Amino acid sequence: MDEIVYHNRYTGENEIEKVYGDKALRWTYGSVAGRISLSLLVKRAAFSHWYGWRMDQPQTKAKIAPFVEEFGLDATEFACDVDDFANFNEFFSRQLHPEARPIDASNDSVVFPADGRHLCIPDLSRSSGLFVKGETFDISTLLKGDALANRYANGSLLLSRLCPTDYHRFHFPFAGTPGESRLINGPLYSVNPIALCQNIHILSTNKRCITQLQTESLGTVLLLEIGATCVGSIRQTYTAQHPVTKGDEKGYFRFGGSSTMVLFEPGRVQFDADLIENSAQNRELYARMGDRMATVVA
Repeated sequence: MDEIVYHNRYTGENEIEKVYGDKALRWTYGSVAGRISLSLLVKRAAFSHWYGWRMDQPQTKAKIAPFVEEFGLDATEFACDVDDFANFNEFFSRQLHPEARPIDASNDSVVFPADGRHLCIPDLSRSSGLFVKGETFDISTLLKGDALANRYANGSLLLSRLCPTDYHRFHFPFAGTPGESRLINGPLYSVNPIALCQNIHILSTNKRCITQLQTESLGTVLLLEIGATCVGSIRQTYTAQHPVTKGDEKGYFRFGGSSTMVLFEPGRVQFDADLIENSAQNRELYARMGDRMATVVA
């Protein structure tokens, strides 16, 4: 795969992603030696746990300021000063000032659950592929069960890909009452398009968490967090069975790129036009948590 091009909702332009660890990623998924190392080591949880531990060490604090500068992050959004982070992992899972991510206030809006690059599938039964035409993942494998998969087979899906440079807390896209999070163990392949273009099934087999959100107007919404290479862990910060409002924090990822998914029952939502248009071209849309991604179908 060549350069990764996405559409920026805020500039209205197509932009080229600056990939953190680009050379290592292309070597791992694009060479024989890299694929051998992937099979023997990189995809395994122990490697990602070790990398997460490494990013907890005090000396990694020195990486933060150069990282902020290189990737043009807006430090005024951070809830604390750059110098106050104890290590890189603490910076990676940083909180932001609430005003940095305003939540769309419309009663009928559904918001993006995370900062990132997003793709939607309005009808899973008619999907023509993700990243590669004709290639999509198996929803039964994703949800680890045919009964739940059948319920959403004709439903809608939002996939949100978080880069290492993004804000790495994820939030509830709509008000409701969440149940317990269910962990499904699996490998930890990269979720970058460079990897997904070679194996889209990564999305349905990687380590993942599933939460059912009971809502008044959207039925049961499925919320998934998907781990990836070098993700130290997925942390849930919400309380099960306690009502949440749109935009409330659900949890966060420790170091590494990662993804979230939101699945809706059939006919429940209408995705925004720019999201649909770009997804139809297998081009991700960059948008931030709290902005509208869909409206409730009356």
